[in-house]
Amino acid sequence: MERVLVSACLLGSHVRYNGSYRLDGHPVLTRWQAEGRVVQICPEVAAGFSTPRPAAEIHGTADAVLDGQGRVVEQTGSDVTALYLEAGQLALELARETGCRYAVLTDGSPSCGSSFVFDGSFSGKRVAGRGTTAALLEANGIRVFSEDSIGDLDALLNRPGSVETTA
Repeated sequence: MERVLVSACLLGSHVRYNGSYRLDGHPVLTRWQAEGRVVQICPEVAAGFSTPRPAAEIHGTADAVLDGQGRVVEQTGSDVTALYLEAGQLALELARETGCRYAVLTDGSPSCGSSFVFDGSFSGKRVAGRGTTAALLEANGIRVFSEDSIGDLDALLNRPGSVETTA
């Protein structure tokens, strides 16, 4: 069975920066949990961030952060780049240890965003881009989906001829 790395906040865990969660009881995620397919992680909490914590945004791009050229900064002005890099490494290690080739991560997050993040100004402006964990996972061959694409990944996992249907 294909296992999937999933953001803990999409499973009802109150681990987002403001102590909230993003989803709870999504029918596909609930089914995947019952099947034993879900590998849960909050990269930020795994790296030692508290909940709640100050909002953080990427200055530059996730790729620039991974290359040592960008930064992740909290709204307080604290540079938390090193912890975000550690968060990505921890997620990648867990994905490798558990055989995950796919991940469903929370869009908009400076760690988990897969299609958009915020522009670094803390003004609420969205920009196309990825978070640091999503970029690191993708650079290592793990395909990342957002919570809006759970159905797409479910269809991929269950299509005729997939690993799931031929195993």
